[in-house]
Amino acid sequence: MRSFNTTGRCIPSRHYMVNIDEKLAQIKAMVDHGSYFVINRARQYGKTTTLGCLADVLKEEYVVVSLDFQKLSNAEFTDEKRFCLSFSKLFLRAVKNKKAEIQGLDAGIIEILQKNADARKIETLGQLFELLSELCETADRPIVLMIDEVDSASNNQIFLDFLAQLRGYYLDRDQAAAFHSVILAGVYDIKNLKLKIRPEEEHRFNSPWNTRESNEENESLLSFDDCSRDQMELAPFDIAESFDVDMSFSVQGIAGMLFEYETDHHTGMSVLEIAQSIYDYTSGYPFLVSCICKTMDTMFASGISDGFDVWSERGISEAVGKILRDRSTLFDSFSRQIDEYPEMRDMLKNILFQGSRYSYNLYNEAINLSSMFGYIKNSNGSVAVSNRIFEMWLYNLFLSEDEMKDVTYEEAQRSQNQFINNGKLDMDLVLQKFVAHFTDVYGQNDEEFLEKHGRKLFLLYLRPIINGTGHYYIEAETRDRDRTDVIVDYLGQQFIVELKIWRGAKYHADGEQQLADYLDQYHLTKGYLLVFSFSKSKKVGVKEVSCGGKLLVEALV
Repeated sequence: MRSFNTTGRCIPSRHYMVNIDEKLAQIKAMVDHGSYFVINRARQYGKTTTLGCLADVLKEEYVVVSLDFQKLSNAEFTDEKRFCLSFSKLFLRAVKNKKAEIQGLDAGIIEILQKNADARKIETLGQLFELLSELCETADRPIVLMIDEVDSASNNQIFLDFLAQLRGYYLDRDQAAAFHSVILAGVYDIKNLKLKIRPEEEHRFNSPWNTRESNEENESLLSFDDCSRDQMELAPFDIAESFDVDMSFSVQGIAGMLFEYETDHHTGMSVLEIAQSIYDYTSGYPFLVSCICKTMDTMFASGISDGFDVWSERGISEAVGKILRDRSTLFDSFSRQIDEYPEMRDMLKNILFQGSRYSYNLYNEAINLSSMFGYIKNSNGSVAVSNRIFEMWLYNLFLSEDEMKDVTYEEAQRSQNQFINNGKLDMDLVLQKFVAHFTDVYGQNDEEFLEKHGRKLFLLYLRPIINGTGHYYIEAETRDRDRTDVIVDYLGQQFIVELKIWRGAKYHADGEQQLADYLDQYHLTKGYLLVFSFSKSKKVGVKEVSCGGKLLVEALV
């Protein structure tokens, strides 16, 4: 019986997988063209699985040598001789693997490489690549070299020298035999490699490969990476193809995987609806898709469901809550990165809490880094957080930094039990109590304070009430400086709370209609409107109004 996998390579015979045949066909076309390219994608984005599946697709037409630089320690990059010997042994282990021995290579050249490695006679990169060139010349099919985690030990000059040699042989392949195609995979692309290397000498960033960008971009990179023009001119050739294959999962792809699961387990789920909901939370981020499915599968197998169908909207909500509560390597990395790059942190915080808009410009360092790590995406020319789960995690992180020192959180925490009756959340009471608290503590603050902190204070108030049992997320399409829609899920209950800045009576009436229309999308008849007003004549309080056949609970502070 297959399972959902969230660690390492997915194998079709063992794991439920999204079909990636179309993506593999696109990548194979690049290999057929003899391309040299870099698959740089975020952590746990399916790079290793893709390379493994690609090797299976290519092996009939090519000799495929797949290496993983994670198998080399940092110490093996400390000097040229040690690296050459370590790389040779890694290469030999790959081609002489008894479980999947690579056919088509000249046994005599392999033996020479083995003897030289055993005798520690491969002392320079030049000697190493001469042997590799002979291997390419004598192979009965073109050789494709794939190196996964190519940036895992990129903290020294030897790594860059290796890539420079690889690049040089590839460029001269018409004069001397070389690999037909080279595929490198990692998180960092070459434009951002210096961020990982953090060199002690400027010459370390002599670019070993360039993407197909204009000379103007290369000139911009000089100032970004603090390199001299002479250094950039050491790598004048543009050889690395742009890699534009979309590696995220589509709704249809997720549904295909779930159909296979449903065939085996007969859960009775509505496959297309569940696939769409999973996509809504993840935007197709491969690890997050698999993580939700694996969590739900565990709940289904163990019968831990408290009477609800696991493979349902409620089940997805429960799975997402567990993912956000548990630690994972993905979120550990996320936490480290936003601590290391404060500009990234500030940008994400402004987007989430103030509805700030940033143009998607990769020459902005914070945007460039966030995009490379997979935390943001280009949404119609503006920066947006990549997916709903990342947003929820960021809200939890940023709010947790404030909650221990903020009276709003403390007030809600003291009285949180009164909001839950028989397992049901009383959102009407939440708004009533928040209005009273906000008026007492913050009622005299100015407009700038309310604009900047009002919505965050409500989320701080809400957090301890539902924390651990329910969760909330922000509807990205409605988040701006004037409007934010908070969707709250609590044990199968769903609430929509629209947070707005008062901009006049007509704007308010339009907002009521917007909320009424929005409730239709969620099949709800009741919604909530929290309005922050700067008017000195405002009437603070909570009231009910009817709009478009919907009941709206309006709170004004």
